[in-house]
Amino acid sequence: MDKKEGINIDLIRLKNIKKELESLKNIKKIEPLEIKKAEEKEIILDKKEMEVINEIALENKEEIKIVPPKKEKPKKPKTNSPKKAATEKGETVKKNTSKKENGIENKDEKMYVIPLGGTDEVGKNMTVVQYRDEIIIMDCGVIFPDDSLPGIDLVIPDFTYLENNKNKIKGLFITHGHEDHIGAIPYLYQKIDKTIPMFGGKLTLALVKSKFEGFNFSRTLPPTNEVQGRSQIKVGKYFTVEFVRVTHSIADAYALAVTTPAGTILNTGDFKIDLTPVDGQGVDFARLSQLGEQGVDLLLSDSTNAEVDGFTPSEKSVGEAFKNEFLKAEGRIIIAAFASHIHRLQQIVDIATKNGRKIAIDGRSMVRVFEIAADLGYLKVPKGLIVSLREVDEMQDNKVVVLCTGTQGEPMAALSRIAKGMHKHIKVKSGDTVIISATPIPGNERAVSNNINNLTKEDAEVVFRRIAGIHVSGHGSKEEQKLMLNLVKPKHFMPIHGEYRMLKAHKESAIETGVDAKNIIIALNGSKVEVTKSRVQVVGKVNTGVTLVDGLGIGDIGNSVIKDRQQLSQDGVVIIVFTLEKETGKVLSGPDIATRGFIYSKESEELIQESIENIKQRLKIYEDTRIGDLNNLKNSIRDIASRHFYVKIKRNPMILPIIMEV
Repeated sequence: MDKKEGINIDLIRLKNIKKELESLKNIKKIEPLEIKKAEEKEIILDKKEMEVINEIALENKEEIKIVPPKKEKPKKPKTNSPKKAATEKGETVKKNTSKKENGIENKDEKMYVIPLGGTDEVGKNMTVVQYRDEIIIMDCGVIFPDDSLPGIDLVIPDFTYLENNKNKIKGLFITHGHEDHIGAIPYLYQKIDKTIPMFGGKLTLALVKSKFEGFNFSRTLPPTNEVQGRSQIKVGKYFTVEFVRVTHSIADAYALAVTTPAGTILNTGDFKIDLTPVDGQGVDFARLSQLGEQGVDLLLSDSTNAEVDGFTPSEKSVGEAFKNEFLKAEGRIIIAAFASHIHRLQQIVDIATKNGRKIAIDGRSMVRVFEIAADLGYLKVPKGLIVSLREVDEMQDNKVVVLCTGTQGEPMAALSRIAKGMHKHIKVKSGDTVIISATPIPGNERAVSNNINNLTKEDAEVVFRRIAGIHVSGHGSKEEQKLMLNLVKPKHFMPIHGEYRMLKAHKESAIETGVDAKNIIIALNGSKVEVTKSRVQVVGKVNTGVTLVDGLGIGDIGNSVIKDRQQLSQDGVVIIVFTLEKETGKVLSGPDIATRGFIYSKESEELIQESIENIKQRLKIYEDTRIGDLNNLKNSIRDIASRHFYVKIKRNPMILPIIMEV
């Protein structure tokens, strides 16, 4: 009962309260009762009891003093119960005063944090939070394939767990609009209910909507809900999610504070502490501090730069570096940048305008972002500044900037085609300045280096991070990560968004700030992390992994296909073709051998002919004996050819026997 709805009464009267109240209801006047002192205690009366007491008190003009009911209990043998002993001594025994949230006792309440991507890797960020029969999702990104996945376009999380629990999902909450946080969203909605709402900033949702326009996705968009800093969203019966502004290398970046009856989780998203942001929208230090004071049971924090000492420089410092390069450049300026880096694009636009240069844009993603960000007001582009690529050759070299994609050496990106001399409109020449405003992602160093070498061969001046400060990270370094830990003061900590060594380095930083090592957990993708007010621990694992996207095919490429592609890329293929008469097994034509990616046939005729002779001997045996079926014959021929090529030239090409029967 609410304490405000009762009254406090000294316990002096020695009658049973229940019987007394029942008798007082019909008495207009009460006789004075014998009083003696009792121990000072406190009780609460309900509204009905209060009305009776107040009525009698007014009529008799005297103070009513009540003793609580004494319930007779059957006698029990004496025990050493501390509670009983305290009661017999007249000591106060504390009742269970556990708080309730949403009408649910939070003592021992549990929720689960399940990373489906983003731990032990950089990219493919996706985290699930589950409480009872409800689930929310935070982010749903992609990772771009490396050389070990030939022919693959994208790598996305395995959605099996969500597909099996799709009736529990209450919402998708997006921290910001980078591909490693939104790229897999259209694929996710092919597996779950399309009515599940999405929540994110204005720019983020616009970028997500544009992704549904590609490939074979449904044009029916899920419900979208635009948020701002400190927006609080109530979904389902138990979840409240608050968006807290942070700074990153894209506008509309937020941390997510998730509250359930089991506690509060804060996911920082990708962040840095930029005290001089280009758009003036800084980190909401006040709200982060308030959340820390209220109590954060588990902090999930960006670990990308956990191995980098100090602070990450402000994005405005890049603008100063660009100004210097524009002043030095006498010819054309070609800039490769991330399309989603709105703040950097705005600085390039401003500097180009000030220097009297027009901008030609190349790259589908760059064109799309310019259109979206300009329409929403995130990019302010003066009228007449943008020109087409066809106009570049007609303009003076010192009056043009080519802004393109391809910072990571992607084979078909604009900068790679320019570097290889394959671009339709742009040919690099002496006097050009090429600025690569990015750092190679691990695994892309060789491709980026090749582009730099090819551009340098054409006598272009190439500027990249190691030479000039034309790029800064969008992720906080060690000291910023420590600042976040000090602001939030979490009970427990779980580093995310990083390779394992980054997660480990972030753990060490957390210990330095005072977080107890036993309260820090490093989880991997698929770990089921149980969160309560008192502990965090891994209690199991869910189905997880990766889904490979190749063209319009989603998940139809398995390990066997990847192994075949790897073998083809390393040793090539040998195709052996011959024709048999179906009735007699007689060889009617062949065997003929064709190769691709293995050897140059004209220079290896002797090797090929030796292999053909070996195969003929095996076919002769089959023709004479007809022992075994065609599958056995194929396997036998494959073994003969494979053994021959390895003995002669130590190569293991893929062998494909093709038998035609007539």
